[in-house]
Formats: sequence, structure tokens, C-alpha cells
Amino acid sequence: MKPHLFFAIALAGTTLAAPLKIELPIETATLKSAPGAELVTAQCIVCHSVEYISTQPPLPRAYWQGAVVKMQQKYAAPIEAKDVDAIVDYLATNYGTPAPTPSSPTTAERPATK
Repeated sequence: MKPHLFFAIALAGTTLAAPLKIELPIETATLKSAPGAELVTAQCIVCHSVEYISTQPPLPRAYWQGAVVKMQQKYAAPIEAKDVDAIVDYLATNYGTPAPTPSSPTTAERPATK
């Protein structure tokens, strides 16, 4: 193909295509105010809305640990290794299931009710 023909075709393609403009809705939700919220905002809200976190059902710490590590390792989220535990602590504490206390028996230890 002659160079001038190639450039004419390329130029025609760019002039016919209108730029695509996408406007996202304004973020109205906020994370729970607690230690670690700023770090989660800086690291997680770059890709996810607050609702993505806040509308999850209460999940155990192991889930949040796996989710953060997956985002870091599989999706190349720019989360530094030193920040993983702090992010998981925040998510598990504020959006996770309550940790069992030594004084409350686990489901396996509770006597059956009649």
C-alpha cells in the first residue's frame, strides 16, 4: 500500500469517529470512619465504588484477606505489601463478621436447642 493512501485512510478513520464521553455518577456513599479508612480510600476506591465494599454481606476476615491479595496479585492493584494487613484489618473490622470472643461458644460448642 502506498504511504499516502495509508495515511489518508488512517486520517479518515479518526475524523469520522467522535470521542466517547463517559460520565460516572457522583460518589455519594462514604466508608465507615475508622482507622484505615484513608488507606482503603486511596487504594480501593481508585477502582471500586464505596458501594462495592459497603453492600457486601458481612464476610469473615479470611475472605477480605483473599480479596485484597487477589486485587494486589491478580489485578495488579498498586497495593504495597506493607499495607495489606492494614487494609484487611479495616475491611474485616468494619464490613466483616464479628470475630468470636473466647467467652462466646462457637456454633459447634453450643448445646442443641429443643
